[in-house]
Amino acid sequence: MFIIKQGHVKLLKVTPQGKEQILHILSNGDFFGELNIFNSDELSNFSAYALKKTDICMFTRDDMEHLVRNNPDISWKLLKTVTKRLAHTENLAQSLATKDPEIRIAYMILELGNKYGKPVQGAQDRIKIELPLSREELANYVGVTRETISRKFSKFERLGIIEIKGTREITILNAQKLNEYID
Repeated sequence: MFIIKQGHVKLLKVTPQGKEQILHILSNGDFFGELNIFNSDELSNFSAYALKKTDICMFTRDDMEHLVRNNPDISWKLLKTVTKRLAHTENLAQSLATKDPEIRIAYMILELGNKYGKPVQGAQDRIKIELPLSREELANYVGVTRETISRKFSKFERLGIIEIKGTREITILNAQKLNEYID
């Protein structure tokens, strides 16, 4: 199992057509590779890539078994996180299969805001997000093209919902309107 001490990691699968499908974006304190702790079979059938300079700690199966058996709090945290990831993956699968691209992109912006956003000082309800992913990676995450991401970002900006600065910064100006897209 790996724990991210500092940095960002994307977990992805590659489709038979060679396209990346990003499953999770992880950051400081998050972990991955936990499925192999509980089963000797090779369960991690995804790839992990650092998005920038990243420091990780690695634990062997024996280390983790010892920690889990002797520290119920760690077991509980592990279970809660795995459960959240399962729910996220189920929502992602449903979203990719059924929802309009605009809805998926709105959901992604809100999700990134929740995970990476910081309140803008002096501007109530505004959330600044330093994106850990490129536009291409954002597109892969929600199953659209980079051009679609750019068009929808521009539309949301024209509507006063977000503000874009460069290629790696978005400010959510109106989270309520983004939520309306999802509902």
